[in-house]
Amino acid sequence: MKPEIISNKKIYKGKVFDVFLSKIREGEVEYERDIISHHGSAVIVPVFADQTIALVKQYRHAANKHLLEIPAGSLDENESPETGAHRELEEEIGVVAGKIEKLAEFYVSPGFLAEKMFVYLATDLRETVQKLEEDELIEITKITFPKAFEMIRSGEIEDAKTIIGLILAGPKFGFFYK
Repeated sequence: MKPEIISNKKIYKGKVFDVFLSKIREGEVEYERDIISHHGSAVIVPVFADQTIALVKQYRHAANKHLLEIPAGSLDENESPETGAHRELEEEIGVVAGKIEKLAEFYVSPGFLAEKMFVYLATDLRETVQKLEEDELIEITKITFPKAFEMIRSGEIEDAKTIIGLILAGPKFGFFYK
């Protein structure tokens, strides 16, 4: 039986997410949870014809460092994950995909965050123009699957969505994380 939501009070409204204080009853037990509400994210593993992958390097303030990541971005309200994947791919990398395939979807940290990430493999890429937002200060790097797997093992790639996306996409091209 699903717990009863007694109250759900918005305590913060932000550009990317809102925060709610939820009061919940589960049987005889009542408790509160701080919940971050988020529309979800599209995550893309862009693989070029030469089987290289485009990663973006950008500063992530929460981690207090630059991280190497596959392209990703928050979905707009009521935007489908696949539409968001196409949009983010062109915005960040400056390519459009002739083929896009969903690899997985997962909750990032469901104890307090409602964000769900949708991971796509993008192939048959055609160059267009990057459409970066003002605060997107990124550097694009292309690497091979073997190099990416080596960077995961050595700790150079630390971002969970990137690790998941690369490990799921690699076998499609005959590369396996070991």
